[in-house]
Amino acid sequence: MANHPHLHLQPDQLYPFDARGIAKRFRHAAIFGALDALVPGETMRFVNDHDPLPLLDQLRQRYDEAVSINYVQREPGQIVIDFVREA
Repeated sequence: MANHPHLHLQPDQLYPFDARGIAKRFRHAAIFGALDALVPGETMRFVNDHDPLPLLDQLRQRYDEAVSINYVQREPGQIVIDFVREA
């Protein structure tokens, strides 16, 4: 049996996170938990139905430069953002 490391332990991985399926009252806590679980070089691809500007402000305050925020798609009803954990 080959020894395959768990995917989470490999850098430069992309992890999808669809916020649309999470109850609104739990979304921010779930997002923070997911970002805290990333290691440097990993990316969480966040999908939402609206532009989460208050959340982005919270992320900038909480993570500063440890997480970069990059829009992949920014259209009404379809927001895709890559959150990249920096070193």
